Amino acid sequence: PPALGGWSSSSLWPRLLLYVWLWIGGQVVQVSASHQQFHPHSIKIPGDITLGGLFPVHSRGPHGLPCGELKKEKGIHRMEAMLYALDQINSDPELLPNITLGARILDTCSRDTYALEQSLTFVQALIQKDTSDIRCSNGEPPIIRKPERVVGVIGASASSVSIMVANILRLFEIPQVSYASTAPELSDNNRYDFFSRVVPPDSYQAQAMLDIVKALGWNYVSTLASEGNYGESGVDAFMQISREAGGVCIAQSVKIPREPTAGEFDKIIKRLMETSNARGVIIFANEDDIKRVLEAAKRANLTGHFLFVGSDSWGAKSSPIAELEDVAEGAVTILPKRASIDGFDQYFMSRSLENNRRNIWFNEFWEDDFRCKLTRPGIKLDLDKKKCTGEERIGRDSSYEQEGKVQFVIDAVYAVAYALHSMHQDLCPSSSGVCGKMDPVEGRSLLGYIRAVNFNGSAGTSVLFNENGDAPGRYDIFQFQMTNHSHPGYRVIGQWTNNLRLNLEEMQWSGGDKLVPDSICSFPCQPGERKKMVKGVPCCWHCELCDGYQYQVDEFTCETCPSDMRPVPNRTACRPTPIIKLEWNSPFALVPASLAMLGILATSAVVITFIRFNDTPIVRASGRELSYVLLTGIFLIYLITFLMIAEPGVVACAFRRLLLGLGMAITYSAMLTKTNRIYRIFEQGKRSVTPPKFISPTSQLIITFILISVQVLGVFVWFAVVPPHTIIDYEELRPPNPELARGILKCDMSDLSIICCLSYSIVLMVTCTVYAVKSRGVPETFNEAKPIGFTMYTTCIIWLAFVPIFFGTAQSTEKMFIQTATLTVSMSLSAFVSLGMLYMPKVYVIIFHPEQNVQKRKRIAVLSDCCCVV
Repeated sequence: PPALGGWSSSSLWPRLLLYVWLWIGGQVVQVSASHQQFHPHSIKIPGDITLGGLFPVHSRGPHGLPCGELKKEKGIHRMEAMLYALDQINSDPELLPNITLGARILDTCSRDTYALEQSLTFVQALIQKDTSDIRCSNGEPPIIRKPERVVGVIGASASSVSIMVANILRLFEIPQVSYASTAPELSDNNRYDFFSRVVPPDSYQAQAMLDIVKALGWNYVSTLASEGNYGESGVDAFMQISREAGGVCIAQSVKIPREPTAGEFDKIIKRLMETSNARGVIIFANEDDIKRVLEAAKRANLTGHFLFVGSDSWGAKSSPIAELEDVAEGAVTILPKRASIDGFDQYFMSRSLENNRRNIWFNEFWEDDFRCKLTRPGIKLDLDKKKCTGEERIGRDSSYEQEGKVQFVIDAVYAVAYALHSMHQDLCPSSSGVCGKMDPVEGRSLLGYIRAVNFNGSAGTSVLFNENGDAPGRYDIFQFQMTNHSHPGYRVIGQWTNNLRLNLEEMQWSGGDKLVPDSICSFPCQPGERKKMVKGVPCCWHCELCDGYQYQVDEFTCETCPSDMRPVPNRTACRPTPIIKLEWNSPFALVPASLAMLGILATSAVVITFIRFNDTPIVRASGRELSYVLLTGIFLIYLITFLMIAEPGVVACAFRRLLLGLGMAITYSAMLTKTNRIYRIFEQGKRSVTPPKFISPTSQLIITFILISVQVLGVFVWFAVVPPHTIIDYEELRPPNPELARGILKCDMSDLSIICCLSYSIVLMVTCTVYAVKSRGVPETFNEAKPIGFTMYTTCIIWLAFVPIFFGTAQSTEKMFIQTATLTVSMSLSAFVSLGMLYMPKVYVIIFHPEQNVQKRKRIAVLSDCCCVV
């Protein structure tokens, strides 16, 4: 045969074996035909050119039988549509003039293997048979009737049947045009190069169903497929397209076995409920399986839970949902765009037992449709059924509704007819009938003409094929709705032609609800929450709050805000952290400021008193020069409190550095000079009557200013190395709750720098304390040593208490305020101790007991002026 040309060596032997098997089968069928002179299970319509037809006139037979019950709609309606199309073509003077189309129509019995056996009829004429060894009983060679040559085949219906038959027809280069097979596998032009179809493949249907799922806002669905080419390839196409497009995940992919066992559908429902969030179920299944799935859902008391999206096998059929309307409510189904052909309705309803004898299965249809029994010779009439009169009429005495694929059957026949017409015009332009160039019709050439057709079909839509033999995708989208319980039905809610047009406003769900139910794995995260994806399931995630100082950068990422910012309350962005400083109305400022103000007033009172009574014995005996220096230091100690509370600035920070340690350095330098002078005088007096050096007032001032200059020099070195400036400290007040975070405006003075600034004063203080201890044994008359000693002891206690308070607040949210208050209060208390113990008694005597502020004896006064501590 022609198909043998171009075989590759890798596929030669399997094809040769198939060829031998077909040849043997052809011989058997042909010999059987020679005896019977007709085909008892086929319809023969004579014509100049013969088309083959494959229709599921009967269902699959039970218990090993090839055929079962008659299928009225999918079988008889579709087959009659082919006969109707042939009548229309043969009566059309413009289409294939003077050429009559004939047909050989076979029953596939909805079984692929049976259809394969039947389709051997189509290739008999292409097999060269050797009959030399065949003889009749009388020794004569047999008279074998030459089978008609089939140039093209219309069919089949089920994808599994089309796939099986296509493998044979391509071997003999016979074009095949299907009216109902939608498996994506058949789009493979390398394997099924002679296959075409007037219905769109399931890959288009799968794309349309995916678009529906996305339009409904679903991203997590399950799939359910009947075992076989149609169901499995449909689901595979849906899963592949969803993977490529993204945005939709498959929770479960469940397959319904060909022969389901008892309880199988209950197990399927239970498995679907393992991912109960996936309420959407994409279903590619036959009518029986759809019905049993709905029944199982009802038994599980899950009415209204599952949201079915059904393929064209569900379409707008009422049989799968009969008495299960409440479970099917809201189901969205898809069906190739179609129209009812009025001419066919008139043709079919006019069929009768008398005018339709060419249909060998019409008697069986008549009995089934009218529920009667025809009388046959030798067969006893069933008493349970009435006798058929032959006067019954389709649509009058029985219900009739045109089957949905009738339009496509007619279009398939017309596609081959238009291809033959174009071939005839090209090959036989001057011939009125079939010319020699078309006898026989070359299959590969006819395939090219079929793929090139473009005409308006029976429904007014264009019929054409792409390079793979597929028709364009055009679908109507239905939803089963129960507007009221007495009139449930399917409602058109949209269309799909390469893109989706869906009217969401017209959709209605269980209980009449207009709100689209959810079928999602995880609900959207709240603002400020990031998605933590579940491994391997891109549609499932856990929501994690961006905690602490994190904010949401995108749906998957949290990042920490910059140090000078904190997240907004919903954590979708960062905002500047508020900046604070120590305010004058704060308790941490009011208490130190009040003490400092009191100290300044007291110091001023002492200074004024000393100036007023500058020449009195008590003032002169106090050592006026060092007293004024010491009082200046005390005044500066009080003054630093206000600089520590004032708003930080370059000038304020500079004076803080300068005066923080300077006041104490002046105070304790003067005090150290006093105690050192007392100690040296009395130590020298024990050894000699010669007074020690450097005990004059001028010497004392020089020593004091030398000691003070060390502090001043250190501060100016600090100025040179690190110029004074302000900073905003965002780390000090950054608690776990970002709402409490604050930036603190302060001078660039760390805890360590403050201690270093005070360290020299502390050294002076400790040294002064040592000399005070050593001078505690001076005579009672020179009592300045004891007040200095008590002053230093008390001061040391104050500063020993200061250290744990200052450093113990490092983790406090108000660290700076507490430390500032502690430092200023400690310094003020030290000044109060010095002022109170050294000068308040003198002021008291000067003001309240002036009689004691007189010179008693010249010797004592002179000695006191030279040797007294103050």
